[in-house]
Amino acid sequence: MEWDQIGGPTEKAKDFKGTTKKLIKNYLIDYKWKLLIVFIFAIASTIFVIVGPKILGNATTEIFNGLISKLSGGAGIDFEKIAGILLTLLGLYAMSMLFSMIQNFTMTDVSQKLTYRLRNDISQKINRLPMKYFDKKTNGEVLSIITNDIDTFSQNMNQSITQIITSICTIVGILIMMLTISVSMTVVSLLILPFTILIVRFIVKRSQKYFKKQQDYLGHVNGQVEEVYGGHNVVKVFNGEEKEIAQFTKMNNELYHSGWKAQFMSGVMFPVMKFIGNIGYVGVAILGGYLAIQGRITVGNIQSFIQYNKQFTEPINEIAQISSMLQAMVAASERIFEFLDEEEEISNIENPVNTHGLKGNVTFEHVQFGYNQDKIVIHDFNETIKDGQKVAIVGPTGAGKTTIVKLLMRFYDVNKGAIYIDGHNIQDFNRGDLRKMFGMVLQDTWLFGGTIKENIKYGKPDATDEQVYEAAKAAHVHHFIQTLPNGYDMILDEESSNISQGQKQLLTIARVILANPQILILDEATSSIDTRTEQQIQAAMDHLMKGRTSFIIAHRLSTIKNADVILVLNNGDIIEQGTHEELLKKDGFYLDLYNSQFEECNDEVEN
Repeated sequence: MEWDQIGGPTEKAKDFKGTTKKLIKNYLIDYKWKLLIVFIFAIASTIFVIVGPKILGNATTEIFNGLISKLSGGAGIDFEKIAGILLTLLGLYAMSMLFSMIQNFTMTDVSQKLTYRLRNDISQKINRLPMKYFDKKTNGEVLSIITNDIDTFSQNMNQSITQIITSICTIVGILIMMLTISVSMTVVSLLILPFTILIVRFIVKRSQKYFKKQQDYLGHVNGQVEEVYGGHNVVKVFNGEEKEIAQFTKMNNELYHSGWKAQFMSGVMFPVMKFIGNIGYVGVAILGGYLAIQGRITVGNIQSFIQYNKQFTEPINEIAQISSMLQAMVAASERIFEFLDEEEEISNIENPVNTHGLKGNVTFEHVQFGYNQDKIVIHDFNETIKDGQKVAIVGPTGAGKTTIVKLLMRFYDVNKGAIYIDGHNIQDFNRGDLRKMFGMVLQDTWLFGGTIKENIKYGKPDATDEQVYEAAKAAHVHHFIQTLPNGYDMILDEESSNISQGQKQLLTIARVILANPQILILDEATSSIDTRTEQQIQAAMDHLMKGRTSFIIAHRLSTIKNADVILVLNNGDIIEQGTHEELLKKDGFYLDLYNSQFEECNDEVEN
């Protein structure tokens, strides 16, 4: 972090130069002609504004000379000449406004088009990233890039590029105009700059620690509020309100004191700078009066110079602000580029296997896998499943049940061994074609904001309405949909909170039935459903599994009694396999699992 000119924190890019070059080479170069227009019109707009005080000074001189002439019995003030000067000034300001509007319009167009491109690139990138990327990043971190970083980039770019051009032009132009009026007065004006810089550095240095403390305690306060809000039921159950209030009060007091000191220190800066600036004005006025008495400068030029002197410090302050904006923009760009440079999964290969006509025979051959190379989850998994079989995978938490499914769908690739579908290595398929063979019903249902019909058609967008209705009937959800307002055209909200969890699950089953996959994956699809709804879902899933190779990940063993084969996993290996009855007779690990669940059920009934 760096600190801007008022003592606040400014984020710093790790590689400012490298990221800037990348931004120019990969994106800004495509808008070079528009940026050239921005550059030219920003300079022109600034020049017209800079010339204004000098022309206005000429009008002041003309009025002053006219008054002196009138007192001496002369012709007096030449209002026609003054009117000409003022009309010229008005014309210059009008041209400056026009050029500024063109420059702002062009820059806004560039920044918004570039923002659109970056958002589009990120959106496409998300779909090309491997699952392992999302294992090491939270949803909030990814969303922050799409929202916060893109917005920071867009806003700062739109302002910083034009401001830096106009500020530099203003400083150079004002300095030239001041020198043309009086070299000695310019020297006096510049003498105050070192004092201004020294005082700013002095105040910033002492305010940094308070700003840092303020940021730290702001994070502590927000974290504590979020934690208590999220667990307010637990706080109330254990009567922890007073403890939490006392902790919040303590941190809030620290935040108050550090914030007060930080804001006071930064607030002191502007009055001090203004005081120093006023000292400069006094010096310029005294010197200007002395030169006017000697006849070496006109009254109008003194007025113009004082106006230039007042304007001179403004672009210097703006450049300090722009520096902060550029740092924030480049830091945001850096995170965006880091995301866009992430390694992608290979979706398509040369001469891929055609999935047409495949039945769903699956073979696992000496499969070994670990999410990290030093922590193997699946050690040596071997199994052959014939098409149409129902295969249940059971075991304790962390046994590798869900991992097997993720490997099958190539969310991850095996470290060793191979997985075959109808004799073809799954790595010889295009990932998209491979995944079209699968249908998934998960414990956590996912429905998007849209109509019920659109949600059911998600896996098969070209399906007819009649096909949608048939899928819903097969999933035992058709009657429920007809009772809703607008039926199949009812719009679900973003969190699908306007229908129950069980109905959501039935809709996801209808979606899979419509997609008609060769292989089905059920991942504890009924764990959070009441008994009556579970019966409906079980009936829908039985229809869904008919004639399909099905993998059922189950925690409740009572739901898999009819499976053709049950694979019992522990620590990444199959330790038992067989039908439900066969495994019970073995008097092994499966029986222990089954009995433990049976005891839990009895305890629940007794309670």
